[in-house]
Amino acid sequence: MSFEHLITELRRTGHRRLVVLSGEAHWSLAQALSLRNTLPGDWLWVGDDASIEPCCTPRALSGLLGREFRHAFFDARSGFDVAAFAALSGTLQAGSLLVLLVPPLLSWAEKPDSDSLRWSDSPEPIATPHFVRHFCQVMSADPDVILWQQHQAPHLHAFPPAPDWRPANGEPQREQSDILTSLLTMSHGLAAVTAPRGRGKSALAGMLLNRIQGRAVVTAPAKAATEVIAHFAGDRYYFAAPDALAASDIQADWLIVDEAAAMPGPLLEKLVRRFPRVLLTTTVQGYEGTGRGFLLKFCARFTGLQRYTLLTPIRWAAGCPLERVVAQALLFNDELIDSTPQGEVHFTSLEPQSWESHSALAANVYELLCAAHYRTSPLDLRRMMDAPGQHFSVAKTNSAIAGALWLVDEGGLSAELSRAVWAGFRRPRGNLVAQSLAAHGGNPLAAVLKGRRVTRVAVHPQRQREGIGQQLIRSVSQVAQQDYVSVSFGYTEELWRFWQRCGFVLVRMGSHREASSGCYTAMALLPLSDAGQALCEQEHRRLCRDARVLEAWNREKIPVKDSWDATLNDDDWLELAGFAFAHRPFSSSVAALTRLLLVVDAPLAALRGKAEGHKDDAQLCAELALSGRKALLALFRSETAHTLEGLDKSRAQQLKRDILQWQFFQ
Repeated sequence: MSFEHLITELRRTGHRRLVVLSGEAHWSLAQALSLRNTLPGDWLWVGDDASIEPCCTPRALSGLLGREFRHAFFDARSGFDVAAFAALSGTLQAGSLLVLLVPPLLSWAEKPDSDSLRWSDSPEPIATPHFVRHFCQVMSADPDVILWQQHQAPHLHAFPPAPDWRPANGEPQREQSDILTSLLTMSHGLAAVTAPRGRGKSALAGMLLNRIQGRAVVTAPAKAATEVIAHFAGDRYYFAAPDALAASDIQADWLIVDEAAAMPGPLLEKLVRRFPRVLLTTTVQGYEGTGRGFLLKFCARFTGLQRYTLLTPIRWAAGCPLERVVAQALLFNDELIDSTPQGEVHFTSLEPQSWESHSALAANVYELLCAAHYRTSPLDLRRMMDAPGQHFSVAKTNSAIAGALWLVDEGGLSAELSRAVWAGFRRPRGNLVAQSLAAHGGNPLAAVLKGRRVTRVAVHPQRQREGIGQQLIRSVSQVAQQDYVSVSFGYTEELWRFWQRCGFVLVRMGSHREASSGCYTAMALLPLSDAGQALCEQEHRRLCRDARVLEAWNREKIPVKDSWDATLNDDDWLELAGFAFAHRPFSSSVAALTRLLLVVDAPLAALRGKAEGHKDDAQLCAELALSGRKALLALFRSETAHTLEGLDKSRAQQLKRDILQWQFFQ
């Protein structure tokens, strides 16, 4: 069968297929060009080194979502961004080919993957053998994948019998019509429509806008992704960005939130509670990484929520081979939480090698994490499979998996590098909490200690409130040969109560809200060694001492004992010297700076304006005739340096000499 005949059949059946070109770079490019010249279509090329127009990089693909293409190339020869690959598959029309270019299969598993720089925390690209072997296994097991290797003819299997496909004509399909009928009778309340990509949820939202009485507002993380809604809504379409809408006094009868799970939870909750009728739409089982967790985590807090699901694809026919193979390769299955794991729970460890020896169990761990945590994405799958330093603990019953804990090794930096991190001279990759303890804490040697950071913890919805999460933490802390277990999370009272029950001690509260959660970042430690205990106590005391100042800046209560002390002590001198003579951030030094201003009478216009007057940077720059934030920060540091030298010149100069030496190390 020829490729021309293949396309004819795909158009008739409404399906799409994956073509894998595996070979040397020059050969696979030649075959790609041959396909493009043979088969009419858009042929969008997605790759970091684009060589065919039209093209875009994997990271830029999000700007094209909402559009549709006939045929596309995805270049994974040097690196495989699987989230972009899945996103591209969702843009392809019925009757399309997605052509994936990969290295020769025999050497692919040992070849460094440039995309690993985004998720492995390694300074150089690493090989990704577990993912590559998994992907190849899925590919070889699917008879509809067209594998075309160098020196071999492509395998074009005959089509099984299939009925002719009838594409949508713009009118509501049966599932859409049923949901529209229910939504149009809503007098008030909240509704959520979830669906895999291609099911017509955005079209449904646009159809609703076209039929309702009164005013409606559409919001979404990106306006460009609402083109389908706008098309079906016609002149009833009105868009407002989420932040602008929250800050406005706009009133409307309906609020439509597209891709709701991609918005910060607190912002979304604020908007939802403001409008009488709200429709949330979000994609599940896809590259966005929202999963069923969106319903479990967010929607469950609203009583009377009406939930709807679209299952039948509209942009292509049911049973599409491309959709099937992408879902299997990236483990988009979320049916794990539909059945309850029965029986007594047993705990076991799981290492990345389990993707080879216990692949089903490892896949279940990922699927549970996706279902329970709606920001888990295919990037996390790559990290789980092949990044160094990953560890897992699993709560199993005889029938299924009841819980999972994912940890990553951190710390163990040299004393020289840890001091350089503290001073702001270096920021090596990875080590989120370990580096933060050094970069924002009071101990220049904090990153020398070894820890394991909790990346995810999940318990099956039907087995929650049994202490399984705490038992998972306990099972790890009893055997880990580390100084501490750490966690970094968007602070909420509910989350903090859980970590407290697990024995964690709060050691840091960030100064900026996370874009993803809308919450301040909190960090906590569970000490496991004497050194870990000492670090934990030191950083907790520092937080208690600084809490009053930090609360004034964040305008949010920190759940620690207020131990404010206005005395300028040795820790403050070190902190202030790091700010004055190195690159310590203002946010980490603000409490020590506040104490400094209390013990001196100098005017210090910049520091007093910021720390005491809480003036924003733009206002201070205007008042002090400064060119911008960089000049303002330099003035902050200069004023601090002169003040320290005025208090004790010899001590200040000695600290300066010591700290400046920390930028030189091997």
